[in-house]
Amino acid sequence: MEEIIRVQDQFYVLATSSRIDEHSRVLKHGDTFAVFDRFGNIQHVGLGEQGLYHEGTRFLSRLELRLYDRRPLLLSSTVTEDNSLLTVDLTNSDLSKEGRVILQRDTIHIFRCCFLWDGTCYERLRLKNYGRDPVEISFSLLLDADYADVFEVRGIAREKRGELLPPEVRADRLKLAYRGLDQAIRTTTIDFSPPPAALDISRANFRQTLQPQEERSYYFSIRCSNSGRQEPALQYDEALTAATDSLRVLRACETTITTSNEQCNDWLTRSMADLHLMITHTPDGVYPYAGVPWYSTVFGRDGIITALQFLLINPAIAHGVLRYLAANQATTVSPAQDAEPGKILHEVRGGEMAACGEIPFRRYYGSIDSTPLFIMLAGAYYERTADADFVQSIWPNIEAALRWIDEYGDSDRDGFVEYSRRAEKGLSVQGWKDSHDSVFHADGTLAEGPVALCEVQGYVFAARRAAAALAAVIGQVQRSEALLRQAEDLRQRFEQAFWCEELSTYALALDGKKQPCRVRASNAGHCLFTGIASPDRAARVARTLLADSSFSGWGIRTVADTEARYNPMSYHNGSIWPHDNAIIAAGLARYGMSEHVEKIFAGLLDASTIFDLHRMPELFCGFVRRPAAGPTLYPVACAPQSWAAAAVFMILHSMLGLTIDARNRQIRFHRPVMPRSLDRIEINHLQVAGATVDLVLERYATDVGLELSRREGHVEVLMVK
Repeated sequence: MEEIIRVQDQFYVLATSSRIDEHSRVLKHGDTFAVFDRFGNIQHVGLGEQGLYHEGTRFLSRLELRLYDRRPLLLSSTVTEDNSLLTVDLTNSDLSKEGRVILQRDTIHIFRCCFLWDGTCYERLRLKNYGRDPVEISFSLLLDADYADVFEVRGIAREKRGELLPPEVRADRLKLAYRGLDQAIRTTTIDFSPPPAALDISRANFRQTLQPQEERSYYFSIRCSNSGRQEPALQYDEALTAATDSLRVLRACETTITTSNEQCNDWLTRSMADLHLMITHTPDGVYPYAGVPWYSTVFGRDGIITALQFLLINPAIAHGVLRYLAANQATTVSPAQDAEPGKILHEVRGGEMAACGEIPFRRYYGSIDSTPLFIMLAGAYYERTADADFVQSIWPNIEAALRWIDEYGDSDRDGFVEYSRRAEKGLSVQGWKDSHDSVFHADGTLAEGPVALCEVQGYVFAARRAAAALAAVIGQVQRSEALLRQAEDLRQRFEQAFWCEELSTYALALDGKKQPCRVRASNAGHCLFTGIASPDRAARVARTLLADSSFSGWGIRTVADTEARYNPMSYHNGSIWPHDNAIIAAGLARYGMSEHVEKIFAGLLDASTIFDLHRMPELFCGFVRRPAAGPTLYPVACAPQSWAAAAVFMILHSMLGLTIDARNRQIRFHRPVMPRSLDRIEINHLQVAGATVDLVLERYATDVGLELSRREGHVEVLMVK
């Protein structure tokens, strides 16, 4: 995923200061998300990312509660376990007049409860007087809307902006509006119940006398609209019921995993809730948006990898991702979008800057790996579901993707797929590590294109094998055999061109002159995931990745600390990415190296106990693990982030050797292992080919036991030891 603002021809997230408080509170529903501080406020502090955003624009840039014109005292703040509600407990500070305390602290309790639904932020304020005397309450809400595009918030300066329209104020409503350079009228409508005592364009004042033990509730809704129309908001309770029911429907069809380790359960629960938060309904089905705040939109690569990681839990996510990406597959050559026929989408953006062409990402295809990953997901989805009708429906898209790999992906016809930017404003590096400095030689010199990344060759290998299996399913036997021959030919050429004997790993990439980038990087671990690596070399890659130079104690670094551009605080050159570790873990399991998978799991599990809300962030710094110290946060990491949230599920099923063959109605556990931190794992409501099972795995001294506690329908459960 790209970093934003221009630095040496590359977009990245600008960080001009530290986070004012690392414990931000995030809510999301659909194309709307909000970033609050722990008080439930929105202020322009720290990195300046707080706000209420809708379709790529910040519709509210200030929402600040004042009690007696000062900030209340914070008692507690959290997002509920299912990510649906932000709840905050506050109280008053000592209030003095002429040197005398007239209201002692902790007399007034304020409870804030906030959630998002259908483009609207709903909030309830409940105030209660716990004193023995009547109290005259005076509180205010400070309000503003800057209508900043999310790329402006991330640091891009604009030469021109649209215009703020005259506000509309009435007794119980404030309406703010903005006409963008794209001529869209964006409105923020704030409704109050009961009406405030006074309301102007930036402040709502409330006054109320509370008797002893009396409590009062105040409601307000903040509606975001890109059309300028005033669509009525629901009542608070109606909207809350709709939000709760929606989550219940989503959870009803999913497999659940619980363990004997409560810390692991906390990680699993938050990860599941984060995925529910990020899943967004589109006309083509559900799609996991990438991350909040910077990537709350469709990303091809992120959606595919998230769906792969979560496939055993809920294959409907993969179905939605495949449908969406098939519907938006490129059909023409468009250099401005880095698009060619058959190529799979990289990123979609709404917002004014995308609409005006100030950024290239309105519909952008600058990803070298989304296309083979799309085919890989299609193959994995069929294995999980045996949904031949769906495979048949997207087979033309799979064939188009294969043609893109052969005709456009391999631009210099050397048999390897490489990238080179065509869009003037596009990404200069187009693999998953797409920082401008992430692909380099041993001396630190940046690789010049076209660049063939090692993991991309693995993805192409796996894509051709997956397409071969699907071709056989739909009766195209000759096509299947040809694809298998292509895959095997690629495997042999890959081993010759990419293996670095002196490093005991595969080269990070080949540059435009076919010179290998002899760098120890985590990319080589993806070659294990795809199966392109030979068994003996896979074992050597594993030892390299788990050596102290690469494994920090918390996880595997993107780049080993021996390399020229290593920096544990960089985005891609020494940091730790949970999804990267999960893919590597799956690769290690593929080659039977379960002890290494356990090591990765243990490091990330320990990290999860320290992160706020047990939420796995997009990435964290790669400093070596120190006694009595936790992992170091990366300053602008997304949290929640979909493929970070899904990582735990991939690691667990990798340790258990769990695979599903829906066509033959089989669930298989191949040489499962369980770490010492887990005595028991329960897998409930696992659905395969219309059947449902509940399973229990228990760890013994030298073995893992399996119990089938419930089975409805016909499915076979096998364990290979």
